[in-house]
Amino acid sequence: MRIPLAHAHKGVGLYAVPAFVACILLLSGSAAAASRPVRSAAAEREIARCIQSASAGRSWLEKTLWGLRDQEAGWIGAEVLNTNGTHDLGPLQVNSSWIPKFAALTGRPAPIIRYWLINDPCFNVQAARWLFLAGLRTTGDYWKAVGVYHSPTDWRQRRYAGSVAGHLRRRFGEAVFD
Repeated sequence: MRIPLAHAHKGVGLYAVPAFVACILLLSGSAAAASRPVRSAAAEREIARCIQSASAGRSWLEKTLWGLRDQEAGWIGAEVLNTNGTHDLGPLQVNSSWIPKFAALTGRPAPIIRYWLINDPCFNVQAARWLFLAGLRTTGDYWKAVGVYHSPTDWRQRRYAGSVAGHLRRRFGEAVFD
């Protein structure tokens, strides 16, 4: 996810900020996993619980988060270096370039935000949810928002969205788009 901060959140209304801050502050007390990579069945169940909770009963959003999760294939404790010097963090591989934005939204220090993105699966999923929904508000287009989650570049967005669509078909069947 190589999303420049200034580009990706452009046009996101202030109404999204209080909801994000409330979710993050509620989640800040949740138990964070160990800092080493965790790929156990228990960790996967926790990630699934976080995705279900973040979707708030909206089937389309839960499926979207699963599509992003399957595409990103991160894990609790993930910290993957990108060629541009940023890191993709946690189960949904939230790019470290977003840390200053999330720190400002939550009023928490950047090192804490980074730790939570890496080690707290629910914080990571909520951050991914916020990024996707911000992209959806900005673009007004579902597949464009999926692509924006990954990159500001059109051709990379199209390739990424196609790959996520494939993951959605594999997980939920062809009827996922009905």
